Amino acid sequence: MKEIALHVLDVVQNSIEAGATRVGVTVTEDTERDLLTIEIVDNGRGMPPDVTGAATDPFVTTRRTRPVGLGLPLLALAARQSGGSLTVDSRPGEGTRVLVTFRSGHVDRPPLGDMALTLACLMAANPTLDLDYVHVRDGREFRVSSADLRSRLDGVSLGNPAVFAFVRDYIRAGIREVSNAGGTEGQARGTMGAGTSTEPAGDRALSN
Repeated sequence: MKEIALHVLDVVQNSIEAGATRVGVTVTEDTERDLLTIEIVDNGRGMPPDVTGAATDPFVTTRRTRPVGLGLPLLALAARQSGGSLTVDSRPGEGTRVLVTFRSGHVDRPPLGDMALTLACLMAANPTLDLDYVHVRDGREFRVSSADLRSRLDGVSLGNPAVFAFVRDYIRAGIREVSNAGGTEGQARGTMGAGTSTEPAGDRALSN
């Protein structure tokens, strides 16, 4: 996969197949430390220690649809090739946490890609999933959640074509504002530090 956003899509799909009803994605860009971090946390079935330890082995997968699981191994390879790492923490019945780091300025780091499109697709295709996204750059942050969007849309589906386009553009605007104000394009961590929240113009439109 050529973009980090596509890796995120694959990992979140794994979470959904593992029964997750809530997934948190955090992208954190720390330009001072030259570090991009992606954290994906879910409340799915989780994995026993033996499976967790082999999660980056392409011949180990919990999916029933294919005997080979390439998602995490490919993401781990991309991280290592750009001076970073991937760790998986999972417990049966509690969920799974995937933490990936990249050296932001490394020549082999994949581009972040279209995270807004990835999130909009996930929200549209999984209308009952609670998907929370946080993008942090040098202390500034943008947040969006599918639950909040659903509450504001008053019954209109996130899969509605007009709503899909609006949500995609809304997320793009939020990420752009955070990035242009002194950051890069994020990383994933379920917990956020204190920072300045950014409210894109789309948020004001949603509340009107």
